[in-house]
Amino acid sequence: MAGRAAGVPAALARRPNRVFRPQDVADVYAHPRAELARLSGTGVIRRLATGYYAMTPLDRLGDAWRPELEAAALGVAIADYGPDVVALIGASAARHHGALPRAVAVATVAVPKQRPVMVMENGAISFAKRDVTRLDVERVQTELVSGWVTTVEQTLLDIAAPPGRFDLHLGDRAEVMAALGRRADLALVAELAAQQHRPAALRRIRASLDVNSA
Repeated sequence: MAGRAAGVPAALARRPNRVFRPQDVADVYAHPRAELARLSGTGVIRRLATGYYAMTPLDRLGDAWRPELEAAALGVAIADYGPDVVALIGASAARHHGALPRAVAVATVAVPKQRPVMVMENGAISFAKRDVTRLDVERVQTELVSGWVTTVEQTLLDIAAPPGRFDLHLGDRAEVMAALGRRADLALVAELAAQQHRPAALRRIRASLDVNSA
């Protein structure tokens, strides 16, 4: 059938989230774990971590494709919690906004409850317990799924959190804040800081931007 790889049922190929778990395809396969392992061996799907797989894009069949870490992280979070309560945040959001051009080894995603870091084949996912409904977010389309990412303003506020929270070195953190600050609506940043009770982060942003504009 056009638009999907041979051997993959249409019900699987049509999934809006191209990251899935064995239990997600129990209505498609009688023995989902065994079938997903077989498809992974053919390259039609890619194993991301224990119990998580991603559909290989049609134009990447036969090569060594693997998804971007941030796309995989968002897909995993949506598979576990649904699309409305998760979002890329921190350094992962900064990469989406082009403020952190270098790849990082950990993708950070907000989820409804705290859970351990998940080790992937090309990095790790750090899960932060946050109420996404209280964050300023916008829709993003990745190569695997459509979901939420924090806006430039929310990302700037998050990056201004205490050092170490988002696995950024001090130099990278200053660079990211400067890049986001050039694009951010600083009035909205101040409004978000007031709503989220983060005056220290706002002071850090203002001090950083004053230094970078000097």
